[in-house]
Amino acid sequence: MRINWNYIKMIALFGVVIFLFAFASGRNDKRVISQPQVKFLGENNLFITSKAVSKLLIQNYGGVTNVPKEALALNELEQALKSNPMIKTAEVYVSVSGTLKADIEQKTPIARVSTNASYYIDADGLFMPLSNNYSARVPLVTGYVEKNNLNSVYQVALKTENDAFLKKHVFEIHQDEKAQLFLKLRKCNFLVQLGDVSALDKKINNLKAFYKKALKDQTLKNYSKVNLQFDNQVICTKI
Repeated sequence: MRINWNYIKMIALFGVVIFLFAFASGRNDKRVISQPQVKFLGENNLFITSKAVSKLLIQNYGGVTNVPKEALALNELEQALKSNPMIKTAEVYVSVSGTLKADIEQKTPIARVSTNASYYIDADGLFMPLSNNYSARVPLVTGYVEKNNLNSVYQVALKTENDAFLKKHVFEIHQDEKAQLFLKLRKCNFLVQLGDVSALDKKINNLKAFYKKALKDQTLKNYSKVNLQFDNQVICTKI
């Protein structure tokens, strides 16, 4: 019987490869996790600090810096971070060297409610608490506002955030007890009456046209109210 040495060598080599892979994987799974490293994505204004994120990780997995890699439940850690009302998205992973890393995207505030309670409305229209670490320069929301009914105020705040004219001039959004909406502009004495959020784009275009003409005529200080509720016209009340 003739022995096929090439076949035997291939089997032996395959066995060595499997052994080395299993050995490396075993050592990697048992590697002890080091101090977490936190990276923030997007803007640099931190509403929540790296220290606070690391604390959340440790609180939700005991001594996270002394846990074998195989024992970590990364999905659970991600969910724990996402449950924080400052955090929009979180990705938790372990590097080859055994470093626990977290990539964090914070929520983006677009308005600050200042009524009997104080909090932000974020870019998705959701509640976001105030931060002791940083204060966002966004329009105030005043009047009659309920935390579980932010849709109308949110639409106006989002429009303000995304419109260069409004972002420059609007410093307050007011909602009265009848859910009627008003704007206050910087360096202007008049109140802008929006009414509801129907035809919002058209109302804002009418406001821009009025403002441009009044600025040219130097009559901005002559009005106490600018009413945008009616189609194709701006009704102004003089002082």
